[in-house]
Amino acid sequence: MAGVLGMILAGGEGSRLRPLTESRSKPAVPFGGSYRLIDFALNNFINADLMRIYVLTQFKSQSLYQHMRKGWNLTGITDRFIDPIPAQMRDGKRWYEGTADAIYQNVRFIELANPEHVCIFGSDHIYKMDIRQMLDFHKRKEAKLTVSALRMPLAEASEFGVIEVDENGKMIGFEEKPQHPKAIPGHPDMALVSMGNYIFEAESLCHEIRVDAENPESSHDFGKDIIPKMFPEGNVYVYDFSTNKISGEKDTTYWRDVGTIDSYWAAHMDLLQEDAQFSLYNRKWPLHTYYPPLPPATFVDAEHQKIKITDSLIAGGSYVRGSSIYRSVLGFRSNIAAGSVVSESVILGDVKIGAGCTIKRAIIDKNVEIAPGTVIGEDLELDAKRFHVSPGGVVVIKKGTKVGF
Repeated sequence: MAGVLGMILAGGEGSRLRPLTESRSKPAVPFGGSYRLIDFALNNFINADLMRIYVLTQFKSQSLYQHMRKGWNLTGITDRFIDPIPAQMRDGKRWYEGTADAIYQNVRFIELANPEHVCIFGSDHIYKMDIRQMLDFHKRKEAKLTVSALRMPLAEASEFGVIEVDENGKMIGFEEKPQHPKAIPGHPDMALVSMGNYIFEAESLCHEIRVDAENPESSHDFGKDIIPKMFPEGNVYVYDFSTNKISGEKDTTYWRDVGTIDSYWAAHMDLLQEDAQFSLYNRKWPLHTYYPPLPPATFVDAEHQKIKITDSLIAGGSYVRGSSIYRSVLGFRSNIAAGSVVSESVILGDVKIGAGCTIKRAIIDKNVEIAPGTVIGEDLELDAKRFHVSPGGVVVIKKGTKVGF
């Protein structure tokens, strides 16, 4: 779409997702068997026919670059691009100091593209949004800035920017991560929170981030600095995410922040529900990713052990022999030997699980090998001595670990 530039913030360190982010950036973390977190933001742009996109990277970005080079290359298509941009460090050898600073350090790319509107979106949430609908709202309101928002239980709202809005959709209040968030009038248990997705009028964006960059008191962040400065001027609007409709789907209000191990695990379990809110199967809204050249997943009975798989997602290249898989997600090239039981677990791929193992409520990163007869997830005290165990009792085995050998 002419006149629109997308900028995806993909530099997140993801410290709360460790150990999954010890060797990769948060947007590169695998999700749902076949995808990476960055894919969901990119699909929202591509399915809306917005194909001028810069992806701003920063920490541990090698696997993200590789994924984008293999799966998201638009080279040769006139005026359409998806370009990963490393931290430019134009103003000295420093990383991005905040979300607004990330855009400021790359403002030259905005000037070269010369758009009318700039869509600045995060890269680590699971949701579907037809960005054209938000863009249409932004244009109708003649807004300098439009912030996408959704309703959230008041008890969870302190982790987000909390918004107040008038009957015309204009922002009249904003507080970043308040200890005591304000409820929506008439709904005492709910708050309206920012999703961290913004559409700016390009000229206003460039002006605001330059002014902010000169302010030594600023933390150079959209939520902490830019939005609180702009909304009192009266031209900041709020887009209600619940009004966004995706062709082929009844309910499109699913949105999950997967910033912690427990929320990441829970989002996978959401995929396995009957009539899951977040569908992987809508042909009218395809979820593109890099899919390596692999054979189909293969399931084989062992001599005295029948295979049983229920409520699970199994990615290509996987080989499961004489095992039971319950409510689990297995990524590419997961190899499960006979007699093992895997339940409520997420296997990121390239994993070998030996015969007779029991794996329960676990996340197993890539290139892990587990010796025959190993039990994980039954005794959390014992597991905590060997592995990372989340507050919710999910056992995480980090990349490359050899267990029981």
